[in-house]
Amino acid sequence: MKKLVFLMLVTVGVSAQNLKVMSYNIRVDFGGDGENNWEFRRDLLAGQLAFYDPDFIGTQEGKKHQLDYIDQSLANHGYIGISRDNSKTEGEFSAIFYNTKKFKLVEQQTFWLSEIPEVKSKGWDAAYERICTYGLFEDLHTKKQFYVFNTHLDHVGELARTKSAQLIVDKIKSVNTKNLPVIFTGDFNSNPTSSAYQTIVGHLNDSKMVSKQMPFGPSGTFNGFKFHEPVTQLIDYIFISKEAIVLKHAVMSDSKDCRYPSDHLAVYAEVILNQ
Repeated sequence: MKKLVFLMLVTVGVSAQNLKVMSYNIRVDFGGDGENNWEFRRDLLAGQLAFYDPDFIGTQEGKKHQLDYIDQSLANHGYIGISRDNSKTEGEFSAIFYNTKKFKLVEQQTFWLSEIPEVKSKGWDAAYERICTYGLFEDLHTKKQFYVFNTHLDHVGELARTKSAQLIVDKIKSVNTKNLPVIFTGDFNSNPTSSAYQTIVGHLNDSKMVSKQMPFGPSGTFNGFKFHEPVTQLIDYIFISKEAIVLKHAVMSDSKDCRYPSDHLAVYAEVILNQ
C-alpha cells in the first residue's frame, strides 16, 4: 500500500509543481541580543538556508542588510517586498525569497494589516504597523502560476491578529480570481486554538496537519534563544491550498555550539501544488 501511495504522489508530481518551502523569522538585528546578535549567528543561518535550498522562503523581521546578506549567500535566489515603514531600505520586511532559476515573478504587492491597507498604517489594537507581502509566480518549466503570501502578525493585539488573518484571507480571494494554488507563510503569533489560526484554516490547510510523512522536529517554533529548554510554543506556519499535497513537514532545530541561528525555528515543507 505504501508503494502504491508513493507511486500516486510521483505521478501527480509529474504534472504539478513540487516545491520546497520555508517560513523563517530570522530575528531583527537591533544590537541588543548580546551573544545572539546578528553578526554572531548570520553565517549559521545563511549556511542553513543554503543547505536546504528552499524554492521559497517567507522571512519575517529581516532588515535590508540582513536580507542582503542572505541574498548574497544564496546563489540562485532573489527577494521581493518593502518594509512596514513603506521603505525599500529601512525597517522590517516580510520578504519572500524565491529561486530565480526556476520561477518568474509576475506581480507583487505589499499591503498593511489595518482598516486602510493601501497606505502605511497600524490596525486595530496592534502595537506596530504590520504588513503582508505576496507575489504571483510562474514556473519557468511548466508555465503554471501560483501565489505566495508571507506575513508577520502583531505580537500584542489579539483583535489585530484576528482581523489581519481575515483581511489576508479576503485579499487572497480577491486577487486569486483564477483559483490558482496558494502558499501562505508567516509568524502568526497565534497558537492553533486562536481565532486567527482558525480563520486561516477555514480556507487553507496547515501543512503540518496534512503531511503524508509524519512531521519531524519539535512541537513548537519559538525558542527565545533558550537552547536547553524544550521548544513548545507553536506560532509559525506554512499554509497551503486545500487541493495541495504535503509530502513532508519539519520544524528545523539546527544549531551550532548550543546556539540557534534565530529565536524562531524554521518551518519547512515539501508540497505538490495541484491545478
